[in-house]
Amino acid sequence: MLRCIAIDDEPLALRQIESYIRRESELELVALCCSAKEAQEVLQSEKIDLMFVDINMPDLSGVEFVRSLEKAPMIIFTTAYSEYAVESFRLDAIDYLLKPFPYEDFSHAVKKAISLAELISMKAKSTEGEASLAREDKSLSTDENDCISIKADYKVSLVKFVDIIYIESVGEYIRIHLANGRPITTLFRLKNMEQALPSKSFMRVHRSYIVNLNYVKGYARGRVYLSNDEYVPLSANYRDQFREFLDSKGI
Repeated sequence: MLRCIAIDDEPLALRQIESYIRRESELELVALCCSAKEAQEVLQSEKIDLMFVDINMPDLSGVEFVRSLEKAPMIIFTTAYSEYAVESFRLDAIDYLLKPFPYEDFSHAVKKAISLAELISMKAKSTEGEASLAREDKSLSTDENDCISIKADYKVSLVKFVDIIYIESVGEYIRIHLANGRPITTLFRLKNMEQALPSKSFMRVHRSYIVNLNYVKGYARGRVYLSNDEYVPLSANYRDQFREFLDSKGI
């Protein structure tokens, strides 16, 4: 259950969001706020997981408000002005809803927030489990038992990290390529998936690709080879980091 608040200086807009929130079984409405100041007071006294934030507000814009937070909850921006879309995603917003938006668009954004929350929770539990096992037996490795929960095709699949060859971004979706040759496609942002994966085994090599370093066979002409005939592109932004990995492995 995600505890959420909605912030908007327009009463009608707040009532619409309230009605949408109450239709979502995974959301708990904590407060409706008419200003950023009211929202700040709620954040100081309540645990909030998700905020629906209007961008155009008289006292402090939604963008300025989010920037002012030391540790912001997940954000879904709402606005009547499309020119703020780029700025909202620079702040790692889950989604950007352009008013007037139907319930279907709202629900779609909420599902992305729920998926991110589940991934963060899975990563936290995995980290805690590794620390506990390390204390009991430092020689014990749990890498082959580590997995991630993926929602796709109306079901939840547990995917082992060791079975993931690479992950690619496809619009609002990601496609997870597995060793068994059957990829999984799910609604998610690649950046958020990168945060959920163990950094010792996975590396971003392109804005649209993450590779499992255990499957890397070599590098040539801007390509990362995962087998003799399968490769993904390597962009200039990630080249130095990837070359450091190759040097460390003597490849």
